[in-house]
Amino acid sequence: MASRQVAAHPWHDLEIGPGAPEIFNCVIEIPKGSKVKYELDKKSGLIKVDRVLYSSVVYPHNYGFIPRTLCEDNDPLDVLVIMQEPVMSGCFLRAKAIGLMPMIDQGEKDDKIIAVCADDPEYKHMKDIKELPPHRLAEIRRFFEDYKKNENKEVSTDDFLDNKKAVEVVSHSMDLYAEYIVESLRQ
Repeated sequence: MASRQVAAHPWHDLEIGPGAPEIFNCVIEIPKGSKVKYELDKKSGLIKVDRVLYSSVVYPHNYGFIPRTLCEDNDPLDVLVIMQEPVMSGCFLRAKAIGLMPMIDQGEKDDKIIAVCADDPEYKHMKDIKELPPHRLAEIRRFFEDYKKNENKEVSTDDFLDNKKAVEVVSHSMDLYAEYIVESLRQ
């Protein structure tokens, strides 16, 4: 056991995929139906328990991040993946952007990509958020508006935007990540 092996870091080492920004890999942090807020530990690359939600709500769909992306909050881009089943925390899957939910979390921009699992036969045909039932969109919005209320943290959402805008945001966050990597290599 003289040699030491290094584990892969899901944010930096997982490829975003050849179909990005339309179809991309994403890492699931929180399974559908969970009340536990799991989150990427950016230093180690492990998925850690951040907290148990203070409200009596559960994540309406699998939730995670897109590797090799960066947002203004210095985190990878968030993604909510609609599919038939919950999946394990820490796994990755292919997703397709169908929309964007602009969000402000405690005064900071924190947009959410709304996607479907690209390999789920029930959802893979969807191309735009307008194809989802209005009630599904209302549930998603209400979850994000309520899930931090009992922590006295303010979250506001705006109208859902189409897949074109979602793809633009994924592309922009890919560019920000590339700039971040170039800058870190210069140091």
